[in-house]
Amino acid sequence: MNDATQRDSSTLRLGLIDGDGIGPEVVRATRAVVDEAMAAAGANPVEWVPLLMGHRAIEEFGEPLPEATLTGLAGLDAWILGPHDNASYPDVHRAAVAPGGAIRKRFGLYANIRPARAFTGVRAAAPFIDLVIVRENSEGFYADRNMFAGSGEFRPTPDVAMAVGVVTRRACELIAQEAFRLAATRRQRVTIVHKANVLPMTMGLFRDVCYEVALDYPSVEVIDEHVDATAAHLVRAPRDFDVLVTENLFGDILSDLAGELSGSLGMASSLNCSQSRAMAQAVHGAAPTLAGRNRANPAALQLSAAMLLNWLGTRNADRMLRNAGERIERAVAATFEAGIATADLGGLASTSEFTEQVCARVHRR
Repeated sequence: MNDATQRDSSTLRLGLIDGDGIGPEVVRATRAVVDEAMAAAGANPVEWVPLLMGHRAIEEFGEPLPEATLTGLAGLDAWILGPHDNASYPDVHRAAVAPGGAIRKRFGLYANIRPARAFTGVRAAAPFIDLVIVRENSEGFYADRNMFAGSGEFRPTPDVAMAVGVVTRRACELIAQEAFRLAATRRQRVTIVHKANVLPMTMGLFRDVCYEVALDYPSVEVIDEHVDATAAHLVRAPRDFDVLVTENLFGDILSDLAGELSGSLGMASSLNCSQSRAMAQAVHGAAPTLAGRNRANPAALQLSAAMLLNWLGTRNADRMLRNAGERIERAVAATFEAGIATADLGGLASTSEFTEQVCARVHRR
């Protein structure tokens, strides 16, 4: 066996965090699909490492994101994160940073990659949408992310509240590089989304640094738009876009808009990553009213896992991992095209039935 083959067949150690509500069901469904895809691609089975978060962690450790979980994540190749329902946590935990945000900050996952693609067989408001939003994930106006200690929000008086937005050159460079690298593998077009007309220092810095990075990618076309114009443009002509790069708050809003235009947030995949770490995370909520009923849509987390395998395969130059990720994406698309969908998309399939169909299709070429 040569060295390249040995690298391709190395065993992945992936963290598996169920979370709350429908989390255990969609995470279990995702694990099943990943196992089938890895086998179909000829890769070694994944070594899964379950870790606690959410209500089960509160019961066992007294907090929703225990240090034992964070320490466990640090020793793994990557992670799959189920949804959390921090709105239902006890009061003492509810005001704290949500577990997903805390993990992103702890491990420096500065990039949030959010594709929006319409699948054949799924009714979509924008049937031709096929774009990716690259969102800066560590700064901006979000109080849980933009300070070394304390919060970016404060109230100097009972009647005045203020927020500090942070934009740094280094963070802008990193997210721009992520966007341009991605665009070079797609249709080679980047749209910088900002609001520099009213926030000339912060958003002006973001826009200008993105243009500086663009100089290293002469084959990629680059334009910029104000965020409000982009929102209207997405609704009117989403097929005009390929890769959009933007800051934290704008990316949060636009990615949910694009997800709904593509059909449903129940299909919206997401990857949080840095240059060395990555986490697959569906963007939908924990849907506690559906928990335990075998009705949840697992497609978003399954597609997120496909992104994770592709990211790991690219980073490690591992063709088997890339093949496994591509198999999952094709299998989910083929399942939708066959008219098989869960109730949120107007279908009749249960979580387990949908997953069985995807598992069968990952073996097809």
